[in-house]
Amino acid sequence: MTSADYTRAPESWRTLANIRYQSLRKLSAAIAADPSTGGMLRSVRQILSALLSIDAVLLMRLDKDERTARFVALDQEAATPAVDLGASFELTVSATGKALAEMEPVFVPDLSQAMLAIPQLAGQAGLGQHRCAYVFPIATPRVRLGALVFASAKNARFSSEDAELMASAATQVAVALESEMVAGEAARCRQQVQEERDRLQLLLDINNQIVTKKDLYELFQSASQTIRKYFVNDCAGFWLRGGDAHQFECAVLDFPSHKGPPENYPTYEPTSADFERMTHRLPRILVEQDIGTLSSPVASALKAESIKSMISAPLVTAQGVVGMIALGSRQPQYFNQADLDLLLQVENQISLALENAIAYGRLDAFKNRLQAENLYLESEICSELSLEDIVGDSPTFRKVLDKVAVVAPTRSTVLLHGETGTGKELIARAIHNASPRQGRTFVKLNCAAIPSALVESELFGHEKGAFTGAFAQRRGRFEVADHGTLFLDEVGDIALELQPKLLRAIQEQEFERVGSNRTIQVDVRFVAATHQDLKAMIRDNRFREDLFYRLNVFPIEIPPLRERREDIPLLVHYFVSRLSREMQKTIRRIPRNAMDALTNAPWPGNVRELENFIERAVILTNGEDLQVPIKELDQPALVGRHAGGTNAAPTLRESERSVIFDALKASDWKVAGPGGAAERLGLKRSTLRNKMRRLSINKAD
Repeated sequence: MTSADYTRAPESWRTLANIRYQSLRKLSAAIAADPSTGGMLRSVRQILSALLSIDAVLLMRLDKDERTARFVALDQEAATPAVDLGASFELTVSATGKALAEMEPVFVPDLSQAMLAIPQLAGQAGLGQHRCAYVFPIATPRVRLGALVFASAKNARFSSEDAELMASAATQVAVALESEMVAGEAARCRQQVQEERDRLQLLLDINNQIVTKKDLYELFQSASQTIRKYFVNDCAGFWLRGGDAHQFECAVLDFPSHKGPPENYPTYEPTSADFERMTHRLPRILVEQDIGTLSSPVASALKAESIKSMISAPLVTAQGVVGMIALGSRQPQYFNQADLDLLLQVENQISLALENAIAYGRLDAFKNRLQAENLYLESEICSELSLEDIVGDSPTFRKVLDKVAVVAPTRSTVLLHGETGTGKELIARAIHNASPRQGRTFVKLNCAAIPSALVESELFGHEKGAFTGAFAQRRGRFEVADHGTLFLDEVGDIALELQPKLLRAIQEQEFERVGSNRTIQVDVRFVAATHQDLKAMIRDNRFREDLFYRLNVFPIEIPPLRERREDIPLLVHYFVSRLSREMQKTIRRIPRNAMDALTNAPWPGNVRELENFIERAVILTNGEDLQVPIKELDQPALVGRHAGGTNAAPTLRESERSVIFDALKASDWKVAGPGGAAERLGLKRSTLRNKMRRLSINKAD
């Protein structure tokens, strides 16, 4: 009906239409307030009975096969006869089937005759005498749900407007039932997701707890505690296969409510059938009667703790059955098949960790044997290299290493000062490796190698979109070095405008990423290095004085190579040995004149320049003698002695070398003992050997 038709309709008809509309609104509100099946039918009957001559409303739902329907709910007046709820019938012989097939309402003039035609309802046909009914399909565009039956006296008359009103009520019921169905499905999905999440969380927790455990007892204890959070079990036991193929020794038997471990861990002796089941990796659920049939020690221990149900699974590795896991509960029939399936997945992870722990035990024994065999070699290397790759034995350099040993165990900030190439990064790494933070990250940043505009982002990180090119969030060096050491190389090159933020980060151990206002707390140990004169930079307003004092807590001056010439032979031998191995060359000797030239060279680039020069010499060498391009060295001392045939006064080193050489020659190269060189010179044997090594004196000379 159009709006024009409605306007031209009689006033009484418009009033009735308005009443029907208000009734549908009232029905919608009532269903929303009480969406239960009984509440819906009650609202439909009470509201529509005021307009229609109906005295009962019956809901029928389709079964899953959609070939049968079932009475599920009924709301009627007190004097109206009721049918048995729960009764089901075939759709093919019913008005309900016709209504659902044609998706149109069906009027049943004689309800008793319609029930007689259905074998399942023929016994209740008497309830439909002198009654008629209107059957409306309940469906949505997505699903067919059933039918809604409006029953009344046999002589009831329903107009087309009445049928339209009942159809509207059926539509509202269909929408409510579909919503209920969707909500139920959503609840089931949520439950499944929750169970799956709990299962995955358990597997993750198990993995996190046992992946690093190398001791078997710790592995089983951690696994037991994690499993209990999910299964809420009253006991957990782990047995390992002993020397006897059919005997399992108990490693852990954990009763949370029991004070302390059991006095005696029971041995488990499975039957042949049980062992066969283990071999095929078959789990098992045990009830109270089954527990009583276990081997006596195990059954007694479980009975003492009132364990009435259990699940068990074998621990299987590549070597076969190595053990067994069992969970118990004081409640009868506590575990189900889902628990058993999950235990199999847990068992798989524990088996892998168990295999790793056993392999680690073997490797640990092998490692101890190797350590014993390499003890002498390691002591020799340490005596030559002092700290890892740090080579030096001169008194000057020894003072540096002593300072490293003193400051390394502390949290104090260290400022390393020295010329380029003196090994400031090696000293910084030595401080980190000798500190309690050695197991964490050593992060370095060369402040001179990064453009000033990017130093802040490198140090503190940035958020996505903080500046052009910041396509993703990035962690800075401060954040990466948390609980470790941050090495700021060439700290004097940091821009003046960035120094206040660096000062705050060092002092307060907190910072904000570029583009963020969230403060991040860290625990970082700082080591800074520079070759510049920071005090002069402070006077020139190029470096903040407060930042200098914060960095200069423990200064270490690293001497240039020209002030530790005694270390040059050690460095030369070290570089020649390493580089010749890398280049697959056999270099056995370094000529004396070449070593003298190397020792007396100025080396303005320090150790780095010496290493590069030795690398070039190794490349040029074809035989077993190192071929040093001596002419490339700038040697003022040698030029002063030999240029133009003049004889300059010998240096202290040369004089000392000459005296020791003469004493050795006079004693026929006997170092210690009566008549030896040490006795002739009035020195201790060890002192003389150190000097010989420092001055590169050997019998071949």
